[in-house]
Amino acid sequence: MSNRQILQAMSGLMAGMFVAILAGTVVSNALPRIIADLGASQSSYTWVVTAELLAMTATVPLWGKLSDLYNQKLLLQLSLGLFVVGSLLAGFSHDVGLLIFSRVAQGIGAGGLTALAQVVMAAIIPPRRLGKYAGIFGAVFAVGTVAGPLIGGVLVDTSWLGWRWCFFIGVPFALIAIALLQRTLHLPTVRREAKIDYLGAFLIVAGVCALLIWVTLAGNEFDWASWQTAALTGGGVALLVLAVFVEAKVAEPVIPLGIFRNRTVTLTTVASLFVGVAMFGGTVFLSQYFQVSLGKSPTIAGLMSLPMILGLLLSSTVAGQVISATGRWKVYLVAGGVTMTVGLGLLSTIGADTHFGLLSVYMAVMGIGVGMLMQNLVLAAQNDVPAAELGAATSVLSFFRSMGGTIGTSVLGAILANRVASEMTKSLEGTGAAGGGGSAGHGECPT
Repeated sequence: MSNRQILQAMSGLMAGMFVAILAGTVVSNALPRIIADLGASQSSYTWVVTAELLAMTATVPLWGKLSDLYNQKLLLQLSLGLFVVGSLLAGFSHDVGLLIFSRVAQGIGAGGLTALAQVVMAAIIPPRRLGKYAGIFGAVFAVGTVAGPLIGGVLVDTSWLGWRWCFFIGVPFALIAIALLQRTLHLPTVRREAKIDYLGAFLIVAGVCALLIWVTLAGNEFDWASWQTAALTGGGVALLVLAVFVEAKVAEPVIPLGIFRNRTVTLTTVASLFVGVAMFGGTVFLSQYFQVSLGKSPTIAGLMSLPMILGLLLSSTVAGQVISATGRWKVYLVAGGVTMTVGLGLLSTIGADTHFGLLSVYMAVMGIGVGMLMQNLVLAAQNDVPAAELGAATSVLSFFRSMGGTIGTSVLGAILANRVASEMTKSLEGTGAAGGGGSAGHGECPT
């Protein structure tokens, strides 16, 4: 394919990826309003967030396997269609049960887009030129991740739109992506006589869901050391061990275990897990920091995250171009890992009185590190596996990155909740002591 043909096909892929990422991030600033309007509980608040991420994470490996067996263009359009249905159901929801169900449908569609878009990109672009386009792709991923809260905040703060448009806004992008793919993406249909390992797929999905439900709810709905923890972790681990046994025996496994004998795939998989923790965990709690600690509106909170977006855009695009030009990628992955770690370390020092200029530098450093790592990890793995395992390898990396995001958001959220509770207790005790320690002093605490 010529550069023009690749860019035309990429336009549909990038629109689809933007939709998938936007679905998971656009509601973060709108959730308090959504839950209040629907009269839902705090546990429902948690499930509206995690239902989509759980469904996306758990189904990525299955979509990746399907891409090795069936027409990739048709699968992409099917996943976009599922996303449209889920978005419309969510936008018209009048009770939290339907909203959570619609988020599952959105997540299944987003899982297909996350896995298939990168598989198709590797199928239409020669390996040496892949870094250039992977950088552009990574930039779109970054913008969708960090700009989602800004878009959601603007929609909520705009009286004539409201929170329902947080779901409706993705529909036109998805329909445009379907049309662009139909017109510009031309892939041969490879007929293969093969069977999908449905038992292995079920065990993987069930095991992952059990563990993700545990990290999502532990510390909020029940204690980390409790019978619920024992049941969910024990059941999840048992299901995954059984899945490994099944996958090792079948002829067409969902995740070929042999790919982990490849050192590059194994290392990039582990790195993708940690990138997910840093990227999703960092952006979610920065948005909360802007609104709760600094008292900013949802729209202003989104605007304040722009330095991170710019850092991601710059590093992802430039690193991809340089990798394509030189063929060297290892140095950029190592540099990205170091830079991301430094950025997170700097962000750990912020407080309510941190100057925004200094905070912007910290966010930009983290964004640069994540941008150098995120898409180029996929690129490194794709260039080191046989063509027949391209879909499986890509989906494994996407799967672990999504799982890292879920784990990071859940565990860091539990740590934050415990820290806030302890700090509030100290503050209230200090205020009571200052008031003389009597009932009058305690009575003044809430004010």
